[in-house]
Amino acid sequence: MNPNILQSLTVPGTDEIREILVKRIDQQKQAVGIVVGVIEPTGRRVVAYGNLANGDPRTLDGDTIFEIGSVTKVFTSLVLADMVSREEVALDDPAAKYLPENVKMPERSEKSITLLDLSTHSSGLPPNPSNLKFKDPRNPYAEYSVDDLYRFLSGYTLPRDPGSEFEYSNLGGGLLGHLLAYRAGTDYETLVRVRLTEPLSMPDTGITLSSQMKQRMATGHNSILAPVANSDLPTLAGAGALRSSANDMLTFLETFLGYKESPLAPAMKAMLEVRRPAGKIEIGLGWLIFPTDGREIAWHNGGTGGFRSFAGYDPKERIGVVVLSNAFTLAGVDDIGLHLLNPKAPLANPEPPKPPKQHTEIHIDPKLLDNYTGRYQVTPNLILEITRDGDRLFAQAFVQATGQAIAAPKFEAFAEGEKNFFARVADNQITFETGPEGRATSLILHRSGRDMPGARLS
Repeated sequence: MNPNILQSLTVPGTDEIREILVKRIDQQKQAVGIVVGVIEPTGRRVVAYGNLANGDPRTLDGDTIFEIGSVTKVFTSLVLADMVSREEVALDDPAAKYLPENVKMPERSEKSITLLDLSTHSSGLPPNPSNLKFKDPRNPYAEYSVDDLYRFLSGYTLPRDPGSEFEYSNLGGGLLGHLLAYRAGTDYETLVRVRLTEPLSMPDTGITLSSQMKQRMATGHNSILAPVANSDLPTLAGAGALRSSANDMLTFLETFLGYKESPLAPAMKAMLEVRRPAGKIEIGLGWLIFPTDGREIAWHNGGTGGFRSFAGYDPKERIGVVVLSNAFTLAGVDDIGLHLLNPKAPLANPEPPKPPKQHTEIHIDPKLLDNYTGRYQVTPNLILEITRDGDRLFAQAFVQATGQAIAAPKFEAFAEGEKNFFARVADNQITFETGPEGRATSLILHRSGRDMPGARLS
């Protein structure tokens, strides 16, 4: 038997993949539609199940367009690797080198943040800038300007030395894309198109949708499968602004795996040659890397307000997988992608969301909201951050998964009592428990019929 066929058998068959998608959509209610793409020695295949939107009879296929969220960061780091190979930039270049002179880039211990630090999430910058006001929680980055970014950088104090510790940062990924575009004298979308998607023949990958792409764009949905608007990241585009299809993403992985020749091949190879610790695994340029059964899998996931995505590949077995979903759920699609790359990796078994209860908003003294702001440890892998903006209270979940902090969309919490709040965009309720002076000491997150207590972090 051909040894290449033996390799291809490590990926579950098409019928088994379809069964996984049917269960995830029809029984577990974790998406409206999912598309899986597989590239292997025997060729490429696409398995799709579900619909473009709730109530829409149109089905998905390999050309359906999805928001790919933070998988964008892999494209940003590939641009970096390509510019390094062309000697346009160097990995150890200070980020400040590619900013206007009036912008003060934060430093610590006389160490500058480098392009490598940004690509490997070890810059010391936080997950998101503190002056991101979330005027619209459903599209939080839409109104964040370049001036806002420059003001934040000029006033921020690093908590640790650059390069010393991994902390996943959307800000760092977005800043890297901004710096590379500044160096190239263009905008991020044009940079990615000229350097990557046009040379790789990926016509359906970009930020601005053509009229034809709009017709094939899936509708995003939140965790209870209600439709949501598309996300926009004009300033931090390098962190998560790209849209793509399963067929385009397979073309992308096809080149990484050597099935397709490209001048970008040396840059792609270099992305796994530079590594830093990332919790229990490693990170290269953009790609997260972890060992499994004597092999290594390079992968990245993504999430926006209405989508989840996964892209990964096994260089040794020459297998690549992409999974695109049109719903943002905490279960996501990472387990599906990793299972297809290594069938020994277990699939998650998420419970379907329950219908939201009916709630009535009341007015409370806005001063009470200050008692509730802070960060709460709900589970070992889940932190809920409570913030206040004027007389409005917001909550955002941060899920720690395989060394990566995944930020769920921020949502507004409306009062139905002095200590009881509810969300309109998802089935979440929060009850605060306070001390003698009224300051919250803990909270209880009520979600899908579960009560999850969380202690305040100092």
